[in-house]
Amino acid sequence: MEVMEQLTGMIESFLFIVGDEGLTTKQLTVLTEREAVEVIEALDLLHASYEARGTSGITLKLLGGAYRLVTKSEFAEDLKRLLENPSSKSMTQASLEVLAIIAYKQPVTRVEIDDLRGVKSEGPINTLIAKGLLTEKGRMEGSGRAILYGTTALFLDRFGLGSLDALPPLLQEEANEGVDTDLFMTKFQEAFAMENDGGGEGS
Repeated sequence: MEVMEQLTGMIESFLFIVGDEGLTTKQLTVLTEREAVEVIEALDLLHASYEARGTSGITLKLLGGAYRLVTKSEFAEDLKRLLENPSSKSMTQASLEVLAIIAYKQPVTRVEIDDLRGVKSEGPINTLIAKGLLTEKGRMEGSGRAILYGTTALFLDRFGLGSLDALPPLLQEEANEGVDTDLFMTKFQEAFAMENDGGGEGS
């Protein structure tokens, strides 16, 4: 049993590190160098452990073929309060840039976002998901089945948009040639500033 507990802890560590990407059973067998039956048993133990602990705010779920650590549904309202807290509204330049790209290009993969920005975007994406502004919109077809990201209803609320059709339009030639990050940033900074001004005291 001690060996199984070690395997369970190892898997938990891997899942924590990869975040929203999650890991498939096959990936876990390679990483842990264990048989699939052992990995599945360890996953069951990990899930049971989370569910049995009332003090745990996270649990294990199988989503889109990958196992991930997620927050428990019973804390949804508490998380909503966090996301709506004015102190959590500030975002970095990188987060605004990633949010702008996803808003206009969704559904889009992390690799596509990285290519457009020229830098890694995993950190900002995870931050925006934690703030409830981004969510997964499925997976691409073909090998790898990369996660597709899109904006949420909270994103629309935060920026005062009735729908994605209400996003500031891009110039046609820029839309045809590709993403103009500077244009995205200008428009989103303006929208974010307006949202913050409207969300201050007295509103």
